[in-house]
Amino acid sequence: TSKRLNCTLTLVIHSALSDQRNITAGQNITLPCQAPNNNIIVIEWSRADVKEEYVLMYRDRHFDSINQHPSFKNRVDLQDKQMKDGDVSLILKNVTVNDTGTYECRVFMKGTNRRKRANLNTDPINKIKLNVTLNVKNVIRSVLSVTCFQFRLSFSCNLSLCVL
Repeated sequence: TSKRLNCTLTLVIHSALSDQRNITAGQNITLPCQAPNNNIIVIEWSRADVKEEYVLMYRDRHFDSINQHPSFKNRVDLQDKQMKDGDVSLILKNVTVNDTGTYECRVFMKGTNRRKRANLNTDPINKIKLNVTLNVKNVIRSVLSVTCFQFRLSFSCNLSLCVL
């Protein structure tokens, strides 16, 4: 007689939840991130393709702009600086197609000694893939406006030459 053994393998993978957001260039977007509580001393928002610089660093109730990527300066903020209920969502203003990428949110709680940039290499608590597209109507309107303006200039110049 043969006996068959049935096994079930359960694989548990610990990773941040991943979300995808689509937006049109020129708008503002809030990228959500929820910490387990509000005992937060450091918040770091980064983008996967920006290695040495970050999107936003908030440390000890102050924004740290020293290693912030230049393209995010004056365009990012926290939705709630009081971090009520652990809300550390990022507001990204006036998005451009260059903002497309995967954003990661990390937080560090009171009681940990992780306060330096070199120690912030832990798993993110949230990952969001942002896809920014152009508003085709505005692009066409801009191209047509410039083309019409150039046509008027050409026409005016040619007309004045004819009059001479």
